[in-house]
Amino acid sequence: MADRVYIFDTTLRDGEQSPGVSLNKEEKLEIARQLAKLNVDVIEAGFPVASPGDFAAVQAIAEEVRGSVICGLARANFNDIDRAWDALKGAEKPRIHTFIATSDIHLKYKLRKTREEVLRLAVEAVQHAKQYTEDVEFSAEDASRSDLSFLCEVLEAAIEAGATVVNIPDTVGYAVPAEFGEFIASIRRRVKNIGRVVLSVHCHNDLGLAVANSLAAIQAGANQVECAINGLGERAGNAALEEIVMALYTKSGYFGRETGIKYDEIYRTSRLVSTLTGMSVQPNKAIVGKNAFLHESGIHQDGVLKERTTYEIMNPELIGIPQTNIVLGKHSGRHALRERLAELGYTLTDAELDKAFARFKELADRKKEITDLDLEALVKSEIRLSADLYQLCYLHISSGTSVVPTATVGLKRNGTMREEAACGDGPVDAAFKAVDKILGANKVTLAEYNLSAITGGKDALGEVVVRATYKGKTYIGRGVSTDVIEASVKAYLNAVNKIILEVGEDAL
Repeated sequence: MADRVYIFDTTLRDGEQSPGVSLNKEEKLEIARQLAKLNVDVIEAGFPVASPGDFAAVQAIAEEVRGSVICGLARANFNDIDRAWDALKGAEKPRIHTFIATSDIHLKYKLRKTREEVLRLAVEAVQHAKQYTEDVEFSAEDASRSDLSFLCEVLEAAIEAGATVVNIPDTVGYAVPAEFGEFIASIRRRVKNIGRVVLSVHCHNDLGLAVANSLAAIQAGANQVECAINGLGERAGNAALEEIVMALYTKSGYFGRETGIKYDEIYRTSRLVSTLTGMSVQPNKAIVGKNAFLHESGIHQDGVLKERTTYEIMNPELIGIPQTNIVLGKHSGRHALRERLAELGYTLTDAELDKAFARFKELADRKKEITDLDLEALVKSEIRLSADLYQLCYLHISSGTSVVPTATVGLKRNGTMREEAACGDGPVDAAFKAVDKILGANKVTLAEYNLSAITGGKDALGEVVVRATYKGKTYIGRGVSTDVIEASVKAYLNAVNKIILEVGEDAL
């Protein structure tokens, strides 16, 4: 049997540190549930000491999600570790992940500590975490730029203190594959007790080499890789989970290593993370980009039609890209909708199905055919994320090249209608200003606005993702419609509703 590689997913911790990404507890919980379906070995749920919201999210995930190890990050100090355990103690399989930097540049400029002090803190942190749980991971931050002899000394001491996993991060993405592979091989040779633990790597993508470095580390004997869905993470991101997993699968004869990942959940997980984080997947992204299995060249098309493997090294159905002969339209019934959603991985309650069917019929009146991408957008933006305080009832726009754009907006909450009109630089700006007048959202700033077409054609659904800031915190809103102005208002309202749910309407 091939050697096992454990998949440690850090989408909810390092992935959320991507600039502009901010997830609330419910969104993190939804992603964690999907990661468990994907069958990742470890879910790093967050950094509990970072904020009350992060603590609550880690705690909720620990109490609900089963199957995967649930991990919380902590610096090498007792307060962080205590806080992590308070969040993790309800988990079926908890892990405390503690870290401290070991490179001279970090010791001198960030920590302002000697090597002896860092060694002592690392040992004390592992010993303290060990009082709470058997499963303790130790990371040597900026390991790839550390002195190898000192790094090995710290790792050996952490293992003696009780660490069950030691992690070698390429924190700033400085390594290249051959170098990093030899680095891991050297650690395996020089750390005498390394055989007692899982050897992990965590590679960043600053030079575009995170996946390549991770694979080189696996070849050199690493048996855990830390990665994120769609490669999310600080700066240029982390190693992409889907790329590592499918490289090991596709080149199984070369690597001789396997994971426990359920391949048919990969695409669904990618789409969910993209939707909830507001980070679009680039079209030419390996494995999950929309162009990954498209062929435009006539030679390629001819080859694929004759034999798929001439130009495809993976079957798109393997990773869960839906293939169906069912065409849904305005004459389709509830049963067909339920079955198609189930095939796409969505199990709705009766109440959610009622709402989905109503929105499906509205959409079918505007579009001739409803695609899988339309259905996914409908469920994610209109059903699962619809627990808003205010709902859009109507939108009237007056706009043109020779008139001042004006919008009249009607919002309903608890059966009460509130209406306002406003002018703006364009119809979207006018509509947003009308929403602000209704809700008194004068302190909310629109930081980013993105519009994309979910499918092709004149009747395509437009998906709008906005980032609104309130007192320095970012809130992501999403909306979909065949009318891009309506989608825009829904997205902005979705973001403002999240602010209201968190801070209260009076705070606006």
